[in-house]
Amino acid sequence: MGFKIIFVMVVLMGVSGHWSGTTEPGTDQVDQSVHPNSIPETAEETGQEHSIYQGTGENVMETSELNPNHYPARRAAQVVQHYLNSLYGSPYQLFRLQKIDSGFAEEIKNSGRKYRLEILLSETLRNTRQKCTAEVLFPMGEGQHAPKVHTSCEELLKVNTKAEDEALYQQYKTTQSLLSAQYLPDSHGRMAPEMKPFWHLAIVASSVIMLDESTENTLYNMAQVANITQLATENDQLRFDCHTLLHDMVSQEIIHWKLLFTWSPSEGVKVLQRERLPHRHECENTN
Repeated sequence: MGFKIIFVMVVLMGVSGHWSGTTEPGTDQVDQSVHPNSIPETAEETGQEHSIYQGTGENVMETSELNPNHYPARRAAQVVQHYLNSLYGSPYQLFRLQKIDSGFAEEIKNSGRKYRLEILLSETLRNTRQKCTAEVLFPMGEGQHAPKVHTSCEELLKVNTKAEDEALYQQYKTTQSLLSAQYLPDSHGRMAPEMKPFWHLAIVASSVIMLDESTENTLYNMAQVANITQLATENDQLRFDCHTLLHDMVSQEIIHWKLLFTWSPSEGVKVLQRERLPHRHECENTN
């Protein structure tokens, strides 16, 4: 009997070369990193999102860890930038995403997909930085619904620009010559220093649009102000007619928007009217 057992063991080793047919973790792994513009977005395609929890707590169906360098995390984090600028931006205060430290995506039953992020943000004009946590929920359902954002960035919001804002406001509230400018910045990236506060105001107004239009399949940045014109002041609010160009980095589309917005130090930026303009070739076809 002992001889038979030894014989069977020898035969098995000769066929398989080892006692188990299971490959050790970490062997035969291939580096699948690709150019960020062609990053797949699912765990099955990339191997970069790992399901780490499944359960029914808080109606969470599944949680996946995100690669901070890939588009899904970047798209959600960019929404936080738009959110802060739309609420707290001014001619002398803008917020910018600097880095994504970590991210998780959760499928929330009957609600949508929620992203939990740890990010580094900066107030760009003074280079103040803070690590922040944020949650971004992309609602499910038909039609476009603005993402819901919760974040804590108290240190960044302590930057005080009231003196600069008030000086600019008083200067242009009483001016006899209403402001008008084109191509901020120009094709070489240049801009007159006195125009930068109005470039910043246009970014703030456009952030309202970029926030409302953002989905899991977009990544918006401000590209250019085609033109901005100051209108007559009403109710102590400076008024501007503005044509902005937004760049969706996913589709590489340049999207034109016409905005009417107001600003004052006390009320901030308020977008009163918005219109998405047709593409240039569509305009030409209607003439």
